[in-house]
Amino acid sequence: MSADDGTLTARLRAAGCVFAEEEAARLLAAAPDAAALEAMVVRRVAGTPLEHVLGVADFAGVRLEIADGVFVPRHRTELLTMTARALIRNGATVLDLCCGTGALGLVVVRGVPGARLVAADIDPVAVGCARRNLAGVTAEVFAGDLFEPLPAGLRGRVDILLANVPYVPTAEIAFLPEEFRVHEARAALDGGADGLDVLRRVAAGAPAWLAPGGALLCEAGDAQLEAAHAALRAAGLHPATVTDEETETHVVVGRLR
Repeated sequence: MSADDGTLTARLRAAGCVFAEEEAARLLAAAPDAAALEAMVVRRVAGTPLEHVLGVADFAGVRLEIADGVFVPRHRTELLTMTARALIRNGATVLDLCCGTGALGLVVVRGVPGARLVAADIDPVAVGCARRNLAGVTAEVFAGDLFEPLPAGLRGRVDILLANVPYVPTAEIAFLPEEFRVHEARAALDGGADGLDVLRRVAAGAPAWLAPGGALLCEAGDAQLEAAHAALRAAGLHPATVTDEETETHVVVGRLR
């Protein structure tokens, strides 16, 4: 391939890519020829997330297919999967709502004997990604709004409900980095006036789907924790928070007793 590593790194660095050298190496490795490489670099320099340019995203040790517009799983969300894995037992049923690429559910059930994974998302493009990423793990990946597309037989059987809901307040979306604000579906980011609209809907519906002792897990911002706990309590769940001080990430856990 004719592209020079140094020149490519310089182009990416000039465009504001913090990890320009690493990105250059990944683009060079992924491009089948010089023309494809140039097309990929043009997209990246224009602000398209590297994951969308490459068509893959890495999360918690797994590599996932990802399509344009689909939410890129963040490193900070690994706390949610770690918290869930501390709760999971053999044979557990895991429901991944707002599943996006299917990353969370895939990581949580990995290596757990007899685990059943069910996933759903409102975005049909994300559902397509999840179905491909979860092939061989589960065929139960549904398209629809939260609990609406799920099989009725799942009610009362969910041991772990993962809900990586959007929790950015609407007014704050304009201040997000362009990679998120422009290149990811708004439905994956916008949580309503205080950022908790979708979380409240999930919390309200969760008790009907959780098994006794089951848990709902989702993220929330520091300023949202009190309201998030109130939403879980209003639904009959018992809330607690797990925090990673390094990433300033909070996972809210609501148990059904």
